[in-house]
Amino acid sequence: MDTETGLQLFPERASSVAGDVDALFYFLVAVSVFFVLLIFGLIAYFVWRYRRRSPSDAPAAIHGHLGLELLWTGVPLVLAMFIFGWGAKLYFEVFRPPKEGLDFYVVGKQWMWKVQHPTGQREINEMHVPRGIPVKVTMTSEDVIHSFFVPAFRVKRDVVPGRFVTAWFMATKVGEYHLFCSQYCGTAHSQMTGKIVVLEPADYSAWLSGRSAEPPAVAGKKLFDKLGCATCHQQDASGRGPSLLGVFGSKVQLQGGGKVVADETYLRESVLSPQAKLVAGYEGIMPTFTGQVDEEKLLDLIAYIRSLALPPAPAPRQP
Repeated sequence: MDTETGLQLFPERASSVAGDVDALFYFLVAVSVFFVLLIFGLIAYFVWRYRRRSPSDAPAAIHGHLGLELLWTGVPLVLAMFIFGWGAKLYFEVFRPPKEGLDFYVVGKQWMWKVQHPTGQREINEMHVPRGIPVKVTMTSEDVIHSFFVPAFRVKRDVVPGRFVTAWFMATKVGEYHLFCSQYCGTAHSQMTGKIVVLEPADYSAWLSGRSAEPPAVAGKKLFDKLGCATCHQQDASGRGPSLLGVFGSKVQLQGGGKVVADETYLRESVLSPQAKLVAGYEGIMPTFTGQVDEEKLLDLIAYIRSLALPPAPAPRQP
């Protein structure tokens, strides 16, 4: 219910998908209530209509009715398939972030949310975002399972240690909205709260300009050089390791014949457990960086690798 009425039964809708999520929820509730009333109403009617009026009453023989059988089989089938189609469409809309937008990084830790903006600014338990622009959030955990939950955006995603997960939203209203951890994560779980601050794009730009920071890709490049990664991963593929130009999002051929998509989770595993998936044509000589690179530095490294795009193909010569 809208906040203007004074009675708010549900969280405010403040994202582009919130209305669609609520519409499906209300439809499911309406269908459930309809069939509950129908079934219990028919039970009450049949109990009264076919009650035994005297000891000599005997029920009539039932021979079945094909049309009735088809009706109560077909109607639930059509309704279930309609709900499945609607839910599947909404699922892909919610879990497939758009290509355009801003890339944020979030690390969950007992008991706080650490946020990094695309331009490097960092926050703890706060996340300033612009209104009307899609925001993709890449998340991981440093310790236990957390859950990134913003009720007003209808966004909830478990944040699992040892892997990266993504979520996205596009805020539609300026204001402050609650951020919760909805997965029990320890004794101070109830204190792991924060807020999403939605600003107009111009105000968001002004907010960023007042906080100087190093972009994640730049910090990742420095860490890449400091760890000596460039010694093996040379851009011309002449090193002892594969070139990283254009590797992000591509399919990597592995020893043994398999392939894997080079996403955030694969890159993280390659840094911490380089022997787990060896690239075809290269020896397993890369050392592990477990204990040397934390989750925040890993995100910087991945941001740098994502920035290593292949050079554009030369234009064909004119005859």
